[in-house]
Amino acid sequence: MNRFSVQKHYPAMQPLLALSMQTHDSGRLEPELVQLVLMRVSQLNGCAFCLDMHSKDARAAGENEQRLHLLPAWRETALYSEREQVALAWAEELTELGHGAVSDALYDRARAAFDEDALVDLTLLVVAINGWNRINIAARTVGGHYRVPKAKAA
Repeated sequence: MNRFSVQKHYPAMQPLLALSMQTHDSGRLEPELVQLVLMRVSQLNGCAFCLDMHSKDARAAGENEQRLHLLPAWRETALYSEREQVALAWAEELTELGHGAVSDALYDRARAAFDEDALVDLTLLVVAINGWNRINIAARTVGGHYRVPKAKAA
């Protein structure tokens, strides 16, 4: 059962929503890459609501089942481009900060794959989904009921 309603407090969450929309709307990150990052961070954090939402949004955007199913093992398959692999590694290191700072080696790979503006967008995307994960986990928002908005499903 929910602890509190995210919808009821949605006005307070508008800055986080604006950040999320900015990273989606800038056009510097491919929609497929965005969905993979949102899914992977949500997997790491164990956010059922966000996994439900982003898996459905990814499918509606044309992502295939195999790539979604193998996402936890992305390092062990050739299904993801170099740019996607770098983005996933970046997302993981930013999400799991317990080991310290993001490595220089990963930063060098990221700068080879992304210009500075796109890398900032990727970083903000990871920050935003970590925030949404934590909000929904704290609220105990139940997963499994999300419906893709008609505009996304088209």
